[in-house]
Amino acid sequence: MNVKISDTQKILFLVSAVIFFYIVYILAPILTPFLVAGVFAYLGDPIVDKLEDLRFTRTASVFVVFLIFIILILSFVFIIFPLIQNQISHLLKKIPSIIDWIYIEVSPWLSQTFSLESNAINLDNIKQSLIQHWESFGSFFGTFLLKIFSSAQLLIIWLSYALLIPIVTFYLLRDWDILITKISQLIPRKHISVITKLSYECNAVLAEFFRGQLIVISVQSVFYSSALWFIGLEFSLLIGLIAGIVSFIPYLGVLVGIVIASIAAFLQFHEILPVIYVFIVFGAGQILEGMILTPLLIGERIGLHPIAVIFAVMAGAQLLGLFGMIIALPVAAIILVLLKYYHKQYLKSDLYNL
Repeated sequence: MNVKISDTQKILFLVSAVIFFYIVYILAPILTPFLVAGVFAYLGDPIVDKLEDLRFTRTASVFVVFLIFIILILSFVFIIFPLIQNQISHLLKKIPSIIDWIYIEVSPWLSQTFSLESNAINLDNIKQSLIQHWESFGSFFGTFLLKIFSSAQLLIIWLSYALLIPIVTFYLLRDWDILITKISQLIPRKHISVITKLSYECNAVLAEFFRGQLIVISVQSVFYSSALWFIGLEFSLLIGLIAGIVSFIPYLGVLVGIVIASIAAFLQFHEILPVIYVFIVFGAGQILEGMILTPLLIGERIGLHPIAVIFAVMAGAQLLGLFGMIIALPVAAIILVLLKYYHKQYLKSDLYNL
């Protein structure tokens, strides 16, 4: 028997939805650790399911996934982070010699070419200031962190996040299948087949996206760092990581990498040939990404045009800042799945066949 929904019930449902989203907006700062835990649980659930297929219990599988996460985090903290820190420290130490080279080589050329006065910028003062105070640059992050953790309120927030996220992630991972079942039971039976189909499509797109992007970023970071190290460029690890991480935005990773690496190569070697090597490295990286990695690992399941990707990232940054940039592409992929469905429905509708 079909139950007819009255206009009053429709209005009540709409008002309830508005109130719900308003409450979510108000509680956004509190919801942050729960959202982060939800993302971790979503990413970890396929691994837990695979371990369950190997006759692990659900709880034991969750512990194994937690162990993997901890190993990855500790590897970054104790291996990658010190290397990056050393390269940043080395960069700060080289600033005075870079100023020297600019003063000796670049300044006379600028004076002759553009008729600039040699004393327009007092490079000696800049150099002396950097020599005397470069240590303060190195200790900047330590001082910054000290100020952060000296604030009782911020300290409580960080500690609460550090405690809440693992705990919530554990329980979400353990009960993920139960939660999905409970949610599916709330869906109106009339729409269950359509919503289930769309949910599976969205999940497939997101899984493909996250898995593919993670591998692409990792391979690109390793490739750029190794190739730049091979041509003798200092700060190769730092530049390679930056270019690899930013590569999830089409063409931005290679553009940022070329600019930074070219400047670093020219300042280090004072020749054009190393800059040409940099262009060759990033050209090869772009070929690797465009012709092998992206088609093989991500393929056309995402279906997002590069312009749509750039727009989505910019829109996410405008709406939610850094967090918006992070979630922009997954949200855009889900929207694309929904648009494809409604496009098919539109083609079957009477409106289209008028």
